[in-house]
Amino acid sequence: MDDREFQKRADEALTQLYSALVKASDEAEFEPEFQAGALSIEFEDPPARFVVSPNSPVRQVWVSAHSRSFKLDWNDARAAFVLRDTGQTLAEVIASAIGQQTGEEVSL
Repeated sequence: MDDREFQKRADEALTQLYSALVKASDEAEFEPEFQAGALSIEFEDPPARFVVSPNSPVRQVWVSAHSRSFKLDWNDARAAFVLRDTGQTLAEVIASAIGQQTGEEVSL
């Protein structure tokens, strides 16, 4: 995948994730923000901030949450960015991290 294709896929993935987060934030205690190609998710209680951003040089989407970094690669078969270790998609990684932060299950 070339850089242009990666950027297109990353933009689509983050835009879809942001839309799902906006809907889910009506039910849960967090605030998503999508700005300058990066997505952040803010929590008030307990305070935290998750960041989702594309990393073009390595063609991965990186997630920073719970003092950890998750690096997701594009998976053609699933047509999604996937965490190699667990097989979770980007939305599944974020839903799990939000659930861990809020103590409530979140569906994205």
